[in-house]
Amino acid sequence: MSTKETRELRKGANSFARHLDRYYDGNQLTLLTRGKDVYEEMWRSIENAKDSIHLETYRLRADRTGREFAHRLQIQARAGLKVRIIYDAIGSFDIDPVFINRLRNAGVQVLEYHPLVPWSPRWGLNRRDHRKILAIDGKIAFTGGVNISDDHAPVEEGGSDWHDVHVKVEGPAAAEIDRLFRIVWNKETKRPISFPQNFDLKPGSAKVWVAANQEFLHRTRIRSAYLRSIHAAKKELIIANAYFVPDFRITRALVKAASRGVNVKILVQGASDLPWVQKAGRYHFDYLLRHGVKIYEWPGPILHAKTAVADKTWSAVGSYNLDHRSLLSNLELNLHILDESFSSKLSAALSEDIAISRELSLDFWRKRPLSDKIAERFWYSFRSFF
Repeated sequence: MSTKETRELRKGANSFARHLDRYYDGNQLTLLTRGKDVYEEMWRSIENAKDSIHLETYRLRADRTGREFAHRLQIQARAGLKVRIIYDAIGSFDIDPVFINRLRNAGVQVLEYHPLVPWSPRWGLNRRDHRKILAIDGKIAFTGGVNISDDHAPVEEGGSDWHDVHVKVEGPAAAEIDRLFRIVWNKETKRPISFPQNFDLKPGSAKVWVAANQEFLHRTRIRSAYLRSIHAAKKELIIANAYFVPDFRITRALVKAASRGVNVKILVQGASDLPWVQKAGRYHFDYLLRHGVKIYEWPGPILHAKTAVADKTWSAVGSYNLDHRSLLSNLELNLHILDESFSSKLSAALSEDIAISRELSLDFWRKRPLSDKIAERFWYSFRSFF
């Protein structure tokens, strides 16, 4: 990127581009907001793979969706492609061992991240792999909030149709996502796999920072990027986050943004798969509403998205929840995107979601039952554990 281009981007994007040297230029991005579309795009990419397929997921299940992925991965492994899977031991605690053995018998290499058995050399309890990655040949990658399970499949196909956001990436950022997969694989297995040569593939114009918190010294990297973007927003900030239990710094930054005239909108779960986390997250709603932050409850199937967009300029999509575990414990991966076209599409999609959601007014919120207030305070005191 030339010096002139850098100056122009910095000027146009204000301080969103503070760490422009971390962004990969020349990416093409596809926004996916339904599990059905995510899976179909993944399956096409798996079918067209030439060399390697790397899947990393928090939740892997032997249900209809999981079996469909397994079938396609087994075909490619038998054809000689290098197929590797990392799944989290807690997220996939109910996985059928027969399902895993069939994958291995077909030539798929499988790694269980931090098994829950003390006699395993890789065992662990607190540190979890919460990422959702599919990398194909180091050229195409997917990431966001969608796991490999029927939770995200359409209702008509036996799924729960959870509402989420995922991104297909083509270009240099895809190679970086693949590299991050290999780092975890090499560290956990002690059987290193080589890193591919750099691919000079630049099919688009989007600038993408692949932000990961897998190194101990960089565990706050994603949260810091969120904070910078909240501080940089001038007109509008939209956040959709499934498990919204922000710390004090995020909460204060949102209030300050609203006080300087930014239209701050937060989309949270209505129905929840983890009701205790939902109750903890509601503890700060009174403070946020009192200072002009708008909060909306999603009315449909479970909201599972982890995304944000500021001024239709900067956006974030990934696995990162605004909670304690994502900040300090989990392996997470977010795409931080400087691209007006993509950010405008994401803003429009989130605005459509907000339009059909229920806005929580301060007056309504203060009239909720005392039992709710007590439960919120109780579960908030345990926020460090989930």
